[in-house]
Amino acid sequence: MSTVSITTPSTDDPAFPASVPARESDAITGLGAQAGLERLPQRDLSPQELRDLAAAVAARRELWDGGLDFSGGERHYVSLYRDAHVDVWVLCWNPANDTGWHDHDISSGAVAVVEGSLVEHNLTIGRPPVSTEVGAGRVFSFGPDHIHRLTGQAPGTVSIHAYSPPLWRMGQYVIDDGGVLHRVSVSYADELRPLDDVPETPDTRAVPAAIPA
Repeated sequence: MSTVSITTPSTDDPAFPASVPARESDAITGLGAQAGLERLPQRDLSPQELRDLAAAVAARRELWDGGLDFSGGERHYVSLYRDAHVDVWVLCWNPANDTGWHDHDISSGAVAVVEGSLVEHNLTIGRPPVSTEVGAGRVFSFGPDHIHRLTGQAPGTVSIHAYSPPLWRMGQYVIDDGGVLHRVSVSYADELRPLDDVPETPDTRAVPAAIPA
């Protein structure tokens, strides 16, 4: 497999895409007052409703504190809730953790950062990918058309992720030796590893994926 060069343009660049979910993040405080696991409607949720749900769960530490674990160095994740319409996870991150480029198939999603910070990377055509840091206390959401990559920015980062409908299949993106992009359908239950052993340099990344994210 080949590699993708990752660079980070300034968010002050006028060419920086305006429609980037992480750039449209909201403060967790004040959101989710009418949301919560005990108030879920018996239907799929919109991205905005998922944002409110992730914020509500993030504000209730007792729901996820027991699932925290940073001992292994790998991303650690625990399912907090799952029914026919929504699933919610808590994830633990370190700076070495990288999901790779992926989508969420038919699911919309939301990410609330509780502690530390994450970086959302957005794949672009004809220009370098764009990257946006999302710090503690911020939440963003996206639809099923969204493709992104998340990386840990700070040690001990904690995030809450909500999806609707619940994750079942996801798409992982890889580039072959001829530079052709491919989508590989994977199960939400798989903790994926890089698909090759290409060495990484400071400005070059292989294209792994991991889930949920």
